[in-house]
Amino acid sequence: MRGLIAAAVVLGTFVGGAVPAVAQEVPAPQPVCTNRDSRLSELSGLVSDGERLYALNDGGTKTQVFVLGRDCKVQKVISAATDPYDAEDLARTPDGTFWLSDTGDNRKQRDTVALISLTPQGKAAVHRLTYPDGQHDVEALIMDRSGTPYLITKDMFGDSKVYRPKGALTSPGPTPLESVGSLQFKETKTPGGPVGSIGSMTVTGAASMADGSVVALRTYTDAYLYAVTDGDLAGALQREPVRVPLPNEKQGEALAFDPDGTLLSGGEGVGEQIRAVKGAAGLAVEAAKSEGGTSGGTPSAGGQGQGSDFPYVQIGIAAIVLIGGFLLVGRLRKRRA
Repeated sequence: MRGLIAAAVVLGTFVGGAVPAVAQEVPAPQPVCTNRDSRLSELSGLVSDGERLYALNDGGTKTQVFVLGRDCKVQKVISAATDPYDAEDLARTPDGTFWLSDTGDNRKQRDTVALISLTPQGKAAVHRLTYPDGQHDVEALIMDRSGTPYLITKDMFGDSKVYRPKGALTSPGPTPLESVGSLQFKETKTPGGPVGSIGSMTVTGAASMADGSVVALRTYTDAYLYAVTDGDLAGALQREPVRVPLPNEKQGEALAFDPDGTLLSGGEGVGEQIRAVKGAAGLAVEAAKSEGGTSGGTPSAGGQGQGSDFPYVQIGIAAIVLIGGFLLVGRLRKRRA
């Protein structure tokens, strides 16, 4: 028993990692409104123009964007007959076009994923995409200021990959994607989400300021904000982000920015709130100024740089150490016998 306890302590030492730093004086999320519409029971994507909210349901059998007032009441629905496989996130380009990220793939069985463009008048087009390295489940989409989409994978234990198209999107496609980096999220103590501490490392949504100056990724429990310099989104994701806790969202997947830099978030379920963190985008800009540039290597959603990212290699080493220790103890006992 003592050997098992010691081994558990060793394993904990290997996999614990460093908790991402929170920017000082991050405001707590404040309620904006409560979603009471059963048609939006699986809120997954969100966009804001400052006056209205545009919302997307997870999954679905029809391409739909719900237009909400700031009271969360549905004012109208923009729809098209296009049937998505598993729509997960929502973005909007400056021309008013909505982009639905039909990229959910929980079972890792899709040969292609897709982005669906939807005009305010309800005209839709499908843009199919293929990964260079097999299937991925993706719930986060960012459109940079030039209109290039970035997909961030939803992976357990915080190891998320970043992809973008190798060329211009075609319809129906497919357009091949290329890998442009990876992100590693560490466990936090922020409460919420459906899967315990693993949820604090699992990317479930994304957002961008309308001018592309700040982007954000979220897990079930926290948001991570990155300032973007000269439109270089891939480079921005190499910065140390500002972490904004979003506690006690039952299944937090939706994320958006108001034009003034307020961060909006929401979770699945009728009766759940959409909440706001005022001035959040400004925190990322100030952090970037203090940092004085981007950091090299693999992006890390933490506060200690690449060396303390959630370490698959270290987990493997820990497992080897444990197994080796148990084998050694077994041999010693046999010799003593």
